[in-house]
Amino acid sequence: MRYVIGSADGDYDRRLHTLINFFVMARVWRSEPILGVSNGSALVATAILTLPGKRQPPAELAEHREAVWRELGQAARRRYEAFGEATQKFDIGQPHYHLNMIGVRRSHHGKGLSRQLLDAVHAMSHSDPVSHGVTLTTEDFRNVSFYEHFGYKTVGHVRIDGQLNTWGFFRPNDAWD
Repeated sequence: MRYVIGSADGDYDRRLHTLINFFVMARVWRSEPILGVSNGSALVATAILTLPGKRQPPAELAEHREAVWRELGQAARRRYEAFGEATQKFDIGQPHYHLNMIGVRRSHHGKGLSRQLLDAVHAMSHSDPVSHGVTLTTEDFRNVSFYEHFGYKTVGHVRIDGQLNTWGFFRPNDAWD
């Protein structure tokens, strides 16, 4: 996200909110899964997914996308598109679920919430006869061993625009524990 947002001149939180809202609304308008874990009334962990197959995005999404890029700027859009183009190299050639984002509030790190979300994602993929597994990417090298621990195999690594590394992963449904 930092790569896409770029230099925010003290406005990073607002720009991050805009970008995350775009990702979430893309799932909402496509009726794709958004998973969450709550602690009382507070959302403390979440994951958003893209389902197998290509879907025509609704008009609302295209309009929202253009509003996001007007707000964040063309440089952010170019970085976003460069990321998308680079990660196409990780395509596994089979229908699958894609874990777009997973996040746990810092105050709830170490409580197994990522495991709960990943287990739910894996169960959804496993029960879907169209899906062959789950893909994801990470831009943090520290996450590589974390995802390998959950049965993911690295399908690629690429350096984007000289500033950012990303790793692509796939966990086939036959890795089901």
